[in-house]
Parts: sequence; structure tokens; C-alpha cells
Amino acid sequence: MIQGTMTFSSTGDDLSVLTDAEILVRLKRNPSLFALIVRRYEQPFLRRARAIVRDPRDAEEIVQDTFTKIYLYADRYEPQTGASFSSWAYTILNRVAYTKYTSRRKESRTRVDLEPEHLESLPDTQISFFEELSVRNEVLAVLAKLPEKAARLLRLQFLEGKTQEEIATAERLSVSAVKTRVHRAKKLFRKHYDHTT
Repeated sequence: MIQGTMTFSSTGDDLSVLTDAEILVRLKRNPSLFALIVRRYEQPFLRRARAIVRDPRDAEEIVQDTFTKIYLYADRYEPQTGASFSSWAYTILNRVAYTKYTSRRKESRTRVDLEPEHLESLPDTQISFFEELSVRNEVLAVLAKLPEKAARLLRLQFLEGKTQEEIATAERLSVSAVKTRVHRAKKLFRKHYDHTT
């Protein structure tokens, strides 16, 4: 899809060893390096987008828009303790997907039901970190105050875009146990978040 349209010149260095954050820093001098980000994230982004909106064409548009925003806002990315570039990138993807989902719902004038795990990853009125990327630092500050297990579950699902099945496999838990623990972690998050805002 996108990879075929992006290339980067070889400088003799092994560019594949660069971290995502290092690539973002170098983009001003060498914009073509962004192809590395596309190569690393295109397929995972497509899987995530398809899981949310179902339509393959919409999913491709979401991924393209996400990469555009990542490129345009690259200078706003700041590494945070306990959070990776992928957390930031998936936050953007989730926001773009939510916008596309609501747009399609309005066009069809019917409600398309989302899977509960994907519905939970979309914005709600109490936790608005998908509404505005500017509050990401506040979210990370709150996550740092939570017990490690609770923070890890929230990070995996809401910042890194993992499905509850993927989390269950990674954490060696049942899906029902993941749902229960995520629910408890969200309540704990809200409690801490309300005290800091």
C-alpha cells in the first residue's frame, strides 16, 4: 500500500538499527527515513484499523491519515518513561479510526456495533486522552502512579492498541480475567486522574 511509494537513499549506514524515536529526530535532515516507520508499522496499523472499522478501504485510509499525522507532528513527540513511540502512534491511530467510524455512522444513519474491546479503546467522557493528544503527558503521569500490573494492562490496550486476546496471551491470562482487570484498572485510573485534573 504505502511502502511501495516510499523509498530512502542509502548512506552506507545500517538504518534498520535506528529506534523509532531516533528516526523522528532525523526526519528534518532526511525526510525519506520516514519510510522505515511505514515499513515497521503499516501491517500492524492495518490490522488494528480493520478490527475497528471493518471496511478494508476505510482501514487503508485511516492508516494513511495516521502516518501523515505522525510525520506532521513528529517534532511534538517526546519520549516518556514507561511509554514507547508505538504508544504515541497507536493513540493517533485510535483517534483517526474513531473519527472515521463516527463519520461512517452518520452517513449510514445506522449504528454499527463495535466489539466491546474496541469500543472501550475509543474516547469516553471521563478519560479524554484520545480526544486531545496534548494531555498524553498527564495520562502517562497518572499511569506512573498506578500499580505496575494495572498500568501495564491499560498501556497495552489503550496506548499500544493490543486486543484483549493478545493481552491474554502475553500475560498468560484468560480473556475474561483480562476484561475484569482492565475494568478495575480503568476505575483506578479515573480515581487518580480526577485528583490530578
